[in-house]
Amino acid sequence: MVAGVALIPNWSAGAAVTNDPTVDASTKATFQKLADAVFTDRTQTLVDGSTSAHTRHTAGFSGSIRLSGDQTRAQSSALGKLRVRKALLAKLGEKYSAGNTKVTLDAIEVHGRSAKVAVTETTTLTYKKGSTRAKSPATTGFQAHHELTFKAGRHGDWQLTGIHDTDDGYLAVNQVEPPSTPTAEPSTPPTGEPSTPPTGEPSTPPSDGGDPQDAPRAATSFPAPANPKQLTGGAYDYQAMVAYAQKYWNNYNTEYPDFSGQGAGGDCTNFVSQVLKAGGWKHVPGYTNDYTKWFGTADIQSDSFVGVNELSWFALSSKRVTPLANVYQADLGDVIQMDFDRDGSKDHTMVVTSRDASGVPYVTYHSTNTYNRSVASLVASFPSAYFYAYRT
Repeated sequence: MVAGVALIPNWSAGAAVTNDPTVDASTKATFQKLADAVFTDRTQTLVDGSTSAHTRHTAGFSGSIRLSGDQTRAQSSALGKLRVRKALLAKLGEKYSAGNTKVTLDAIEVHGRSAKVAVTETTTLTYKKGSTRAKSPATTGFQAHHELTFKAGRHGDWQLTGIHDTDDGYLAVNQVEPPSTPTAEPSTPPTGEPSTPPTGEPSTPPSDGGDPQDAPRAATSFPAPANPKQLTGGAYDYQAMVAYAQKYWNNYNTEYPDFSGQGAGGDCTNFVSQVLKAGGWKHVPGYTNDYTKWFGTADIQSDSFVGVNELSWFALSSKRVTPLANVYQADLGDVIQMDFDRDGSKDHTMVVTSRDASGVPYVTYHSTNTYNRSVASLVASFPSAYFYAYRT
């Protein structure tokens, strides 16, 4: 687990438990192993060659610590949905030859016969070679955080009764059910953030230069019409953007605030703004709530630096980006956004960090911290979402 990125409740890791039944070190270790088995089964379901008949890791748990009946059915349902996703991915030319999941126990809270267990899941999937794609990244991966609920029976046996994802994001490749109404990132800075811009001027209403320009939706059909990008010799350093994203996808830069776990949509746009800044985007000082301004430091950030919709408005109004007609046209350093529930408010921001020879972009993002996830995987996982793509 990487320091600074775990999103766990304010419990004491390994806190002493005095409630009956006693949760000793052996019980805690088994809680962790059962959690590992649950998410390992979900990951392995996506790997090429796995079938509905493959031996489940959770099958080895019975007796004193096991899945409840309801959770057994929920796990079976999740695996079935992931098999459908696997088939959709295969149609889009994406297969995984191997998967590895490791779950670490972060904290336990026990009240009588109920226990909450906070865990961090770290998963890596290896892209299968020899498929229709060439020159794809070797792997994709993510870190996700979960809260598991255990209930003890009359005889002290513990059953896993619930699993809750605790990240602000909801984009893990082996995650089954995203929230029906995702929360967009804040339109205003979080409480406690300075409200004055770097110039020291007081805050004023947003720009009166007219309504912000909205981005046109991007198609998700593949293959996309050709729209090559000039990667060198221009105003921005796209390789520097990629290098920054690879360095900080799960190892947050302490020179900026971390908005993960604040219940306001997460750190995704803040992270992408840092990537753009690393590649040459310059600050435009001014009022924090003026969408035509853009700046971010450790002490203060404009709404456009941390907000999904505000970044889009700034990028378009400043002409630092141009919309792309198809999400598969995106290349290194380009930005992709998603509106999960199609309500007109964008929910998530990502940056392209790779593109394979067949024309599939791969994105890296925060909340849930993810590197080199293919756009094909996003389209297969969220077929009803609206996509927006921007050439930087």
